[in-house]
Amino acid sequence: MELDPVMLARLQFAFTIIFHIIFPSFTIGLSAYIATLGAMWLRSGTERYHLLMRFWTKIFAVSFAMGVVSGIVLSYQFGTNWSRFSVVVGNVIGPLIGYEVLTAFFLEATFLGIMLFGFNRVPDWLYVLSAAIVAVGTAISAFWILSANSWMQTPAGHEIRNGIAYPVDWIAVVFNPSFPYRFAHMLNAAYLTTGFVVLAVGARYLIAGTHVAQGRTMVRMAIGLMAVLAPLQLFIGDQHGLNTLEHQPIKVAAMEAHWDGSKPGDFHIFAWPDEKAEMNRFAISIPRGSSLILTHKVDGLFPGLKSVPPQDRPPVVTVFFAFRIMLAIGFFMIAAALYGAFLWWRGRLEDTRWYLRIVSQTWWTGFVAVIAGWVVTESGRQPWIAHGILRTADATSPVPGATIAGTLALFVVTYGIIFSMGIYYINRLINRGPQGSAVSDDSGTANNPLSAAGKAAREAIGNR
Repeated sequence: MELDPVMLARLQFAFTIIFHIIFPSFTIGLSAYIATLGAMWLRSGTERYHLLMRFWTKIFAVSFAMGVVSGIVLSYQFGTNWSRFSVVVGNVIGPLIGYEVLTAFFLEATFLGIMLFGFNRVPDWLYVLSAAIVAVGTAISAFWILSANSWMQTPAGHEIRNGIAYPVDWIAVVFNPSFPYRFAHMLNAAYLTTGFVVLAVGARYLIAGTHVAQGRTMVRMAIGLMAVLAPLQLFIGDQHGLNTLEHQPIKVAAMEAHWDGSKPGDFHIFAWPDEKAEMNRFAISIPRGSSLILTHKVDGLFPGLKSVPPQDRPPVVTVFFAFRIMLAIGFFMIAAALYGAFLWWRGRLEDTRWYLRIVSQTWWTGFVAVIAGWVVTESGRQPWIAHGILRTADATSPVPGATIAGTLALFVVTYGIIFSMGIYYINRLINRGPQGSAVSDDSGTANNPLSAAGKAAREAIGNR
């Protein structure tokens, strides 16, 4: 049996990037939450905020460590599996990723040690400031990664010479047409992801009757944040969709399973796109719903999948269902946030046990929504790896399929172990709750910030 190296290379990168994005989407929001708690502690002097800050710093240490470990292999894959991609667009993508290292990684590395080990060793204001700078660093990291990926979606500011892309306008490269929308969408998603984790942990404490004061603070802060950001995400997503329709209309056609561009598009609540027959089966639809959303007219038209040859279409089933998963979770988030805000306003938030039980089990929703969104983005771009410049099939290295399959299997095993142990340690830390010593109190050094993850793990194991 002959293995397809292109498909295996895509699967390997998809697996590693999906696994990796779980951790940045959490640590971006969590670092901002930790900095907020620190600012509230400095302002009010309330010990509760201090305990919560140090508690979540332990979880941040473990998550950050897993993010670093899982992200190392991504850059190597550009050389091992995607060398032709590096040749054609490396002049643009390489510097953008380098800017992330120069501006974000160095900033985080400088202040992460103070954040993890600085308590009782530096002034309180510097300790909190370091947390705020780490939060800024994670956002800067997202800025450059989203800029690089957005350029692959909507290339700008370059010229092609002998089949190779060369930057001619770095402002246009960085702030390419889709970047502002995608950056806002992803950053907001990261904050929502963290908000639901914090809400779930706080609800878990309130239900169990442990760490009640801290649980109440977590639940209220999370709901206050999400009541604003969840509806805002709907607006940002709508603007992002309109931008995508302008620059990548076939991706939108796949998201909507819209085949015939000569007719208004229905919004399919459920359907099974049949790519061979070029039609949808078992469709449950809102007539002209997609046209209304995308063109703001019930009889508006937008390009259909049939407007391009089959070889120029993305995998419709994958994009269609991933988009609906993301959309369904988004509406759930809005409902959960607004209903939680209503309960808080009525003074019944902590007494409505059924609501707390539901949200205590929905910590995973943000992660799934982020993964589904990235599946839509990356699969919807196919067959292009750099839209209009380089096809995915032309971007791979001449590596045998068996070799890629072997490394993919190793990645699955290794990442499975990392993920299992990480979840185990984090769950142990949550069970222990916001009490005891912080990561920084008696072990670890600022010269090796990742040692904080080991300290947090030892605390988790010790709580048995």
